[in-house]
Amino acid sequence: MIDLTLDMEQYDCPFIAATEAQPVSFSAVNWEFEGGREGWLETRMLVEGDDDGAVEAGLDVLRGHDGLRECGLISKQDDVAHIRTVIDETAAMRTIRDHDGYITGPFHIEAGSELWHVGFDHDSTAEQALAGLERENEFEVVARDPVNETEVTGFAENVGAAMTLIQGCQDLTDTERETLEAAVERGYFRSPRGATLGDLADEFGVSKPAVSKRLRRGQEKAVSRMVEAMDELDG
Repeated sequence: MIDLTLDMEQYDCPFIAATEAQPVSFSAVNWEFEGGREGWLETRMLVEGDDDGAVEAGLDVLRGHDGLRECGLISKQDDVAHIRTVIDETAAMRTIRDHDGYITGPFHIEAGSELWHVGFDHDSTAEQALAGLERENEFEVVARDPVNETEVTGFAENVGAAMTLIQGCQDLTDTERETLEAAVERGYFRSPRGATLGDLADEFGVSKPAVSKRLRRGQEKAVSRMVEAMDELDG
């Protein structure tokens, strides 16, 4: 297996057109590579902009593009939106599919270019796909990594441990997370300490017992999940 990271500039991509016109970016949450209809691709994207106005303006450009078939707003909060779209299959996507390529990571689109993560089973097929892409697109191969079965198996086996660590972060309240971040940044956990409990209390405008309680709760949640993850790795 060959894993390629490509910096793509497509001329027929609605998302690239939107990022060229407005200070917004798109990140693929889900991409139906096969497409429910011939020549169409369904996507779910996170849209981020400099502010609420930039997001709205970027979505207006997207909706007006000839390559867009459907665009629905799933949710929106300030300068971040979650959308579902259906677009025409681009020339580059067609080339990847014609050479049995597949997505290996999320796509990110910003400032007129896309960062792609695609894979191929054989090096020769990857070369043929790259040759095909050169005919209609501007791109740069940012990374080219052979992936063996052992690495793939190891990655798959450790996904559970990684998700446990992520859940540890999600378990934290906003206050606990902000307090832990401040403690780390100020050097509270270093020896000698760069900041005291009183310093953190002053920063958040609370008492020392209150900030201590936040730290203990946050540490307990994070460390307990870390211990769970280590047990999963050992298993």
